Amino acid sequence: MQVLVWVGSLRSGSFSRKIALAAEDAAPDEMNFEIIDGRELPLFDQDLDGDEKPAAVQRLIDQVSAADALLFITPEFNYGIPGTLKNAIDWASRPPYHSPLKNKPAVIISHSIAPTGGSRAHLQLSSVLSGTLTPVMVAPGFSIPAIHEKFDEAGALTDEMTRKRLVRTLEELSQWAKSLND
Repeated sequence: MQVLVWVGSLRSGSFSRKIALAAEDAAPDEMNFEIIDGRELPLFDQDLDGDEKPAAVQRLIDQVSAADALLFITPEFNYGIPGTLKNAIDWASRPPYHSPLKNKPAVIISHSIAPTGGSRAHLQLSSVLSGTLTPVMVAPGFSIPAIHEKFDEAGALTDEMTRKRLVRTLEELSQWAKSLND
């Protein structure tokens, strides 16, 4: 099963990227991860959305098309999702109602240093994905509070509860995606 992992932060040492790597380690054997962050994408511009798209946009569309499922990992920036994540979704959502995002099973993991765990970003991303007709697994998707306390200095996940939740979420995503694709 091919899982496209959308990392919401561009910073190389971001917590989103650390969660993505921890998720890859926790994933069932049949899952293969491809991690993207959208840094190469131009800002969405409908003037560029013709038959010949910018190379980075076409690559994104091909990656989404090839994926069996999507895993969104996003921080909460100013009570919402990062602009780079929204930009990538805007590009992948073309053409409207017939994009490769349509009917692609997805799960959201949000995080924050705050006790809310990025719950507002989680809600906002769920809303954005409903507009692209991307079904989002309701449970056991999750938010991770106090993210800065979950990793050691080398970037390894040290929080056992978060690791267990990752394992469970990815197992559920695998089963759900398979049931939708049968």
